[in-house]
Amino acid sequence: MKKVFDEIYSDGKNFFTKSKTMEKVYGERIIEEEGNIFRQWNPFKSKYCAALQNGLKENIFKKGSTILYLGSAEGTTVSHVSDIVGDEGIIFCVDLSDIAMQKLASLAEKRENIFPILSDAQKIENYKEDIEKVDTIFQDISQRNQTEIFIKNSIFLKNGSYGALSLKTKSISQDKKEDTLAKEKDKLKDVFSIEQIISLEPFEKSHYLILVKKK
Repeated sequence: MKKVFDEIYSDGKNFFTKSKTMEKVYGERIIEEEGNIFRQWNPFKSKYCAALQNGLKENIFKKGSTILYLGSAEGTTVSHVSDIVGDEGIIFCVDLSDIAMQKLASLAEKRENIFPILSDAQKIENYKEDIEKVDTIFQDISQRNQTEIFIKNSIFLKNGSYGALSLKTKSISQDKKEDTLAKEKDKLKDVFSIEQIISLEPFEKSHYLILVKKK
């Protein structure tokens, strides 16, 4: 197993995070190697892992860092981020779904670095008092104003820090995905420098991951 990023490993084909236990979160494969436990990261179930598979050049999640995760759903990707940031890290997880939040809360009982927040990510006033400045923002929200939501939440991100937006173009417009991407990219430029744009095909249709750095 080769270390490719901070707390992210590869066997040459698949990506893994190092786990404390053999417990599976979503049916992923577990490998033991030289006394370490590795959980395989599925790119078909995680847009961030899809970006890793397609050549993401900078890992935005670091050991000990504080994360704001918008659109955390049931916690598939969150569980791997939890592995990466470790005991000294914090992941503030915002999601609007009651059902998803129940599953995430169950995961948070086992992983003390996960903090679920049941809220609409458009309404930052609901959690503004609970979140300090963060080292990273990651967003996976498929709705028409997803770029605007990401920009609105950028008030929490430290200047000079990385963030990533998983952009679903079909949720924004039925225009050509390249045209929609260009328009959304222009919206981001006032707040962020665009570091990399990655298509998430074949893992996700009409999806891109946009890696940014806050100005």
